[in-house]
Amino acid sequence: MSPAPDLTDALTAALRGLAQHLLLTSTNPWELDEAMLSAGFTTGVCEAWDNEGLEPELTRVARNAVTPVQQSHPVLVRMVGEGRLGRSIGVGWYRYPGGGGLVIDPLVEDLLREEARFAGVTRLDRPSGALGSYLIAGLTNAAARIVTQKRCRITDIDDACRSAGIPRLFALADETGAVALCAQISEQTGQVPAPLIAAAAAGKGRFRTD
Repeated sequence: MSPAPDLTDALTAALRGLAQHLLLTSTNPWELDEAMLSAGFTTGVCEAWDNEGLEPELTRVARNAVTPVQQSHPVLVRMVGEGRLGRSIGVGWYRYPGGGGLVIDPLVEDLLREEARFAGVTRLDRPSGALGSYLIAGLTNAAARIVTQKRCRITDIDDACRSAGIPRLFALADETGAVALCAQISEQTGQVPAPLIAAAAAGKGRFRTD
């Protein structure tokens, strides 16, 4: 059975939100995409984003934002404002000269550093493994909240992960253990673990994805 599209969309939106934070605070598209492949994602978020286009994402974010989109998503606003809309026009997170394959664009790294300075953000030097760990921890926390909000099953989320090219989050969580996962979420992302994860940690239980 195919996963519900809204679950895949919700996971993709959460992934892009986490990616934007990393791009603003500590990395660039090519390093992030490479780290994601090493962490088990089927494709890098920036490459996939370019293929889909950045403008639809800004429209979605603006529609659902509770704070001014310039404040909550400054990099995305800047990218779209400068016409970096994705592969269809030859430039986005990467450049696509002559409509061909992607190439690194150093101007994007300059843009990210400038936006960090505007936002008063001190950029951190995160190694590749830390980038992947941040995304996995943050996504698992987001997925746990999605389970509660949408009243779906954990297995539904892992099916949606496969559809979205994301590692099976709760299968990984069972390997890590709920107690260790809580610590990773708090330490790596600064987030509060979702109630579903906190409850599993308190009971020292598993999410039972097998």
